[in-house]
This record gives sequence, C-alpha cells and structure tokens, in this order.
Amino acid sequence: MKKINYYLLLFFVGFSAFAQDAMNASEIAEFKKGVNAASAKIKTMTTDFVQYKHMDFLSKDLETSGKMAFKEPNSLAWQYKKPYNYSIVFKSGKIYINDEGKKSQMDAKSNKTFSKINKLIVGSVSGQMFDDKEFVISYFNSKDFNIARFVPKDAAMKKYIKQVELSFDKKEGTVEQVRLLESEKDYTKIVFKNKILNAKVDDSAFNN
Repeated sequence: MKKINYYLLLFFVGFSAFAQDAMNASEIAEFKKGVNAASAKIKTMTTDFVQYKHMDFLSKDLETSGKMAFKEPNSLAWQYKKPYNYSIVFKSGKIYINDEGKKSQMDAKSNKTFSKINKLIVGSVSGQMFDDKEFVISYFNSKDFNIARFVPKDAAMKKYIKQVELSFDKKEGTVEQVRLLESEKDYTKIVFKNKILNAKVDDSAFNN
C-alpha cells in the first residue's frame, strides 16, 4: 500500500521556484473563465512528460520520463518508460497498476483518499477543478504561467499531499506543469512536453 501511495504521489509537484503575485478578483474570474473554456474543448490529450523528484537527502534530483494519455470523461493512463517500466491507469472508478509486469488493481471508490486522489489527477489534466470543495484554492501570476494552488481540507489526504500547484499556459489555458509538496523539504515536479489535443486515442491505451 505504501508503494502504491508513493507512485500516486509521483504525479504531482511542490513549491514553485519562480516569483508569484496573487491575482485580484477580476484576474481570477478571467483566468477561470479561460481555463474552463479550454478544458471544455478537450476530449483527448496525449503528452510526453519528464518528472523530477527532489529529496532533501539526495544531492541530485531523480529524473524519470514517460507518456500520458487522457480520454474524457475520466480515463487516464501514465506510463513510465525510463529508467524503469511502470504504468498506472485510472478507468471506470478503478486503479490498474503494472509494475514491471506485476499487475494489480483496486477500487478507487472503496478508499476515500484514493477516490480523492483519482479526482485530483483527472482534474489536473482537464483543468476542471476550480469548484472542488475538497481544497482551499488560491491563484497567482508568474512570468510564464497562471497558477492555481490547492491545499487539501481533508486531514487524511494531507498525509499524502500537502499542497498542489497547477501551472497553466497563459495563451492556451492548459496545464503545463504539476507540482506537489510532499513535506517541508521534499517535492516532485512533472513537466509536460509535445502535448497533442483531441487526436484519436484508442481504448487500448488504457489497458494495463
């Protein structure tokens, strides 16, 4: 169970290293309007990603990479390719895991924390998170991104996720980076690259 929790958390990242200014009310309204409009058009998404895992006791961040696929309403697949093969699929309320050929599955709805993490992951891709009652949400501007910061309200969830930041492209209104703070000193960062929207994605992409 601890290993599963660990890999679930690898989909998010911690504090931003760049300067941020809080949005005012009109900026927040305009930002949410733009993201909601962009996310409403997203039927599918495929993208490469690079993940950087920072741990305080290590001198160098751990780097992994792979591919992600999303298909509405809530099918999501993450496939780590380097330096190891690991995949996790969220589909129809279930979580399917393939760890170097060792497969397992669980019902996300049977575990309150997993259910919320599943919702958070799908929302991080689609951008449809701003009315979520599970988080305290604040909004910021940086030089390159519009940023939504999420702090879980649920105490159980806070054991795994202290804070999540989603960084959105200012023109397209889609997520470019996801950042998770796991502890005071440890965090993970995922950067999306080569993003393709609304191309055909076969259901086989979500087989594990």
